[in-house]
Amino acid sequence: MKIYKDLYWSIISPQSLFRAWEIFKSDKRNKPDVAEFELNIEHNIFDLYRDLKNQTYRHGPYKGFWIHDPKIRRIHKAVVRDRVLHHATFAVLNKIFEPTFIDDSYSCRINKGTHKGVEKVANMLRAESKNNTRQCYALKCDIRKFFDSVDHQVLKDILNRKIKDQKTISLLEEIIESYEKSGTTRERE
Repeated sequence: MKIYKDLYWSIISPQSLFRAWEIFKSDKRNKPDVAEFELNIEHNIFDLYRDLKNQTYRHGPYKGFWIHDPKIRRIHKAVVRDRVLHHATFAVLNKIFEPTFIDDSYSCRINKGTHKGVEKVANMLRAESKNNTRQCYALKCDIRKFFDSVDHQVLKDILNRKIKDQKTISLLEEIIESYEKSGTTRERE
């Protein structure tokens, strides 16, 4: 198994943070919190960089809100500053972990997504049913409060097996634990 070291500076460099900002803002420009962050973009990115460089960064709280898509769900959103860091972290870690995922996992993956997942299921159903000449079934299910139920220690153990960079591990722990620290896992619907 390949071990990764010295990832921290790849995640937190100003270039990485500005690149993460460009990706993050692409479809969110009309959001008030994003527009406010962009008003002082250089100051905000360099302020984040300084906190990361000095290892004084602390993840902010999450804001909870309800959506209907079509069922009612409670969503928790980090502040823009933290979401930019999430994108920068993803850009580095995705290269490490993407090759380890099964091919038929579609959610939140580059060049995958809901539409490609639906296409794959349709192809599998067509093949299994012999072009709709035989009956077959597909199970569609959802794990209630999935992200609330992820065992943080198991997640951290997986990260620790591949990443041997204490600064990166500390940053990842700050991000992972921020969700629980903000009370989101204890909120009642």
